[in-house]
Amino acid sequence: MPDRLPDSIASILTTAATPDALFTALMPALGAYLECDRCFLYLREPSTHMGKVPFCWVRNAEMPMVYDEEWKLEPPSLPDRDPMFAAALRTEPSVVVEDVETASPDTLNQQFERENFGHRALIHAHLCHGGQLWGVLQPSVFGRPRQWTCAEQATIAQVVQAITPSAIAYVKAIKELHD
Repeated sequence: MPDRLPDSIASILTTAATPDALFTALMPALGAYLECDRCFLYLREPSTHMGKVPFCWVRNAEMPMVYDEEWKLEPPSLPDRDPMFAAALRTEPSVVVEDVETASPDTLNQQFERENFGHRALIHAHLCHGGQLWGVLQPSVFGRPRQWTCAEQATIAQVVQAITPSAIAYVKAIKELHD
């Protein structure tokens, strides 16, 4: 694991005043660092199974945006259709996929990925705390396989660790507004 994060990312993690500011700045910074096509953050409330994607960056307008301001109930069948989400719910380690087209069915559902996300390579990074899933950070690449370096994977692991408390704070603040 690298001793320190890239300066652009470390600066955002240490200076962002709110979770909203943190995630808004972080998505394009991660996209640039990873040279990926899209980076989004799915946040969820574990007890209600409600989630949304309030933060998404795309390299250009040709990349499909994954963005949803509204909280929605996760379909009960989602863990059965999406092995990566099932792994995240079990708070297993993040999943690194170099090629959706050749990945094992135990890792992902190719048809589900094609229909819902369209990417070819991705990191499905799990934001977990207290035995619960609070979110998924997902940088991805389109149109070609991608080998994610050890340094990139280590950076994502450090970022996930750093942002999980902010993700929880964001979800709890939104939940309090609606209670």
